[in-house]
Amino acid sequence: MKTKTSLRIVLVLSLLVAAVLILQARASNGEPAATAATAAAAASPAPKVTVAQVEQQNVVEHRELLGRVDAIETVEVRPRVSGHIQSVNLHPGQDVQQGDLLFTIDPRWYQAAFDLAQSTVNRAKVRVRIAERDAQRSNELLKNRAISVEEAETRTSLLDETRAELLAAEASLATAQLDLEHTQVRAPISGRINRAYVTSGNLISGAPGSATLLTTIVSNGDVYVYADVDEATLLTFNQINRAKDNTNKAAIPVTMQLTGETDYPHHGRIESSDNRLDPATGSLVLRMVFPNPDGKLVPGLAARVMLPISSAEPKLLVNERAIGTNQSQKFVLTVNDTNTVAYRTVKLGPIVNGKRIIRDGLTPADRIIINGLQRVSAGMTVTPETIDSVAVTQASNL
Repeated sequence: MKTKTSLRIVLVLSLLVAAVLILQARASNGEPAATAATAAAAASPAPKVTVAQVEQQNVVEHRELLGRVDAIETVEVRPRVSGHIQSVNLHPGQDVQQGDLLFTIDPRWYQAAFDLAQSTVNRAKVRVRIAERDAQRSNELLKNRAISVEEAETRTSLLDETRAELLAAEASLATAQLDLEHTQVRAPISGRINRAYVTSGNLISGAPGSATLLTTIVSNGDVYVYADVDEATLLTFNQINRAKDNTNKAAIPVTMQLTGETDYPHHGRIESSDNRLDPATGSLVLRMVFPNPDGKLVPGLAARVMLPISSAEPKLLVNERAIGTNQSQKFVLTVNDTNTVAYRTVKLGPIVNGKRIIRDGLTPADRIIINGLQRVSAGMTVTPETIDSVAVTQASNL
């Protein structure tokens, strides 16, 4: 038994010595020692990788902006006369129509002022009638030389004076009537009303500039979205804006998403923009209009808006999984016709529909490695398995 074990040890040692002698002989003949290792590696099977063709599509590039939803019409309801709130005729959050009664101010003082103004008008009318009769009588008396010319002129002037007093009284009556009507605070626009900021019994002011805020109303229907556009984006946007016909500038489409939404389901258009850039912030305010048929777009909500900054042009698209990072560089690995891996530095653009735009470094004919980047390196021979772009996108979404 010991003899057999000794023979095995001698045999293994002999093989090792022979291998060392062979390597030394090849090295003495100028052949690298690594050739054997390379040959062994060449004999091993090529690693399998998943590749996909670079996709080319007509794409409109967008820039994401942060904005706020706002109502097209917003009104602060304030009284035009002072007094005590007699009644509140609204429910918070309800929809109101223009002219609906919201608040009632105690009208007794204003009713008294109206009655006084009405009596003043009536008295002025009586004085006008008396003055008219005196003036008519004075004309007849003057023809018969029963009164002097001075007396006739005095009576005529008195008629003019009483007529002027009647006009002043009627103006005071109109003012008193307006004040009386303003004791009923009505909705100036149709829309959704806020809560009442004051309750019955409170004294409110109707003085211009310091009138008490009673409530607010925002309009229903379409909404505005305001977003700040930085200078670089504005210059890029203006390039495509100038290329369009002037009549179509207002029809530039935009899309929007709210917090919690995964896509951009809201479609609108650019309505207007400020006429100058704010030098303090280096931005310009853009205003967009979005339909709001279901009332989901509540004023004040934060929104993300996709602004088109290019026309539809052919762009190269790749899946994000194919892009690697080498310090500050981005790269992809391609596979040529001989199934050899090549290293390509690429310049990235924005993401469109879950895929990254490649501005430079690839061609439409290139095949890129999607899966298996960690197992291969440039110069290696691989066994590619081709997958279409749709399957890559579906796999990335899982």
